[in-house]
Amino acid sequence: MFKESRKSIIIIITVILAVFLVSCGSNKNGKETANSDGVLELEFFYPVNVGGPATQIVDQMVAEFEEENPNIKINPVYTGNYDDTFTKIQTAVQGGTPPDLFISLATHRFTMEDLGIVEPLDDFIKGDEDGQKYIEDFLPSFMEDSYVDGNIVSIPFQRSTMVLYYNKDLFTEAGLDPDSPPKNWDELVEYSQKLTSDDHVGVGLALNSGSAQWSFGGFAMQNSKNGENLMSEDGKEVYFDTPENVEALQLWIDLQNKYESMNKGIVQWTDLPAQFLAQEVAMIYHTTGNMENINENAEFEFGAAFLPGNKRIAAPTGGGNFYISSDISDERKEAAWKFIRFATSTEQAANWSLKTGYVPTRQSAIDSDEMQKYYTDIPQAKVAYEQLEFAKPELTTYDAAQVWRIFNDGIQSAITGEKTAEEALKDAQKDADLILERYQGK
Repeated sequence: MFKESRKSIIIIITVILAVFLVSCGSNKNGKETANSDGVLELEFFYPVNVGGPATQIVDQMVAEFEEENPNIKINPVYTGNYDDTFTKIQTAVQGGTPPDLFISLATHRFTMEDLGIVEPLDDFIKGDEDGQKYIEDFLPSFMEDSYVDGNIVSIPFQRSTMVLYYNKDLFTEAGLDPDSPPKNWDELVEYSQKLTSDDHVGVGLALNSGSAQWSFGGFAMQNSKNGENLMSEDGKEVYFDTPENVEALQLWIDLQNKYESMNKGIVQWTDLPAQFLAQEVAMIYHTTGNMENINENAEFEFGAAFLPGNKRIAAPTGGGNFYISSDISDERKEAAWKFIRFATSTEQAANWSLKTGYVPTRQSAIDSDEMQKYYTDIPQAKVAYEQLEFAKPELTTYDAAQVWRIFNDGIQSAITGEKTAEEALKDAQKDADLILERYQGK
């Protein structure tokens, strides 16, 4: 009896000790706080949505960080495009193994905060001696969509705005001034017709699902009564079915069908740069994040310009921000914040822009000698920065994925002729209102 009791006690003590050791070596999601060498390993999800060697640049950034911080190891995981990345983040969170930090669209911030996925960053900022100065150095047009209910939940990183790329050689062939791109909608229509031939169309716009909400956002703000966006600033209301938006959507339809100066049907976002480089389309609306790709590969002289306005000049901002997962240990959050500070430093922000074409997110990076030389060598790149004065965030709401799907489906139904522009936007408004109804009064 005594031997059996003693054996039982030993087993219980062994189990308790094992649990204790596991709890000391892991956080609440089962991730080890540090390996046997005392190195803390963080998982970092990131997307790539533009051309160019972005994955190699991320690897280099990580290597430089680890050299300065040998006690932290970053495991970067390329997770596809933004939609793929958001899905993988949700899957990992639901499985109890969230990435420690990640880059996702700024437009997802309301949804992520509502789901409790992301950590507010205000305390980290306050805890840094230069925290406030650091935040104030970010360009206001990018910092604007880092907040939820007055709290900072993300830090701008790979950010962009849409610009008009145009083929100066084709402008000359069509009898147009290669240094005078279209400045308004009337000129856009006129120039696109003159630039259309058997070999190429005049203008290209991304109309595929997941891109239309960004492409259309600029047109909406250019034509709205007082510069209103597609949504309220708190992300709880949308303004789709206005007469001004119907007029803007009808312009898209007319470019295809009435003026026949744009490829018919649904034009893919990812196809436009290749079509532009192949000189199959003379002007494209696209992200400045493709600037380096186009500059490196264009076999013709190209220009970049503000988006043509109507009632006013306006453009949408987009791109990804850094987030920290909420359901990880404090130690891991501190390490993740340390990496974010490194990756968004003045030097790294300038380097990221130089190698990708994304707009530097910080004024100090804009003012750096490297960026100023780049703007001198490639003046087209500076257009995006100058246009930020007139830029606002793309469609951003709670339950953004659902609202985006509704809006994109509506746009596509009008482009394919299934509905009129008025019917498409009216139906999209109705469906989006139902989705956002539960957030009213929050």
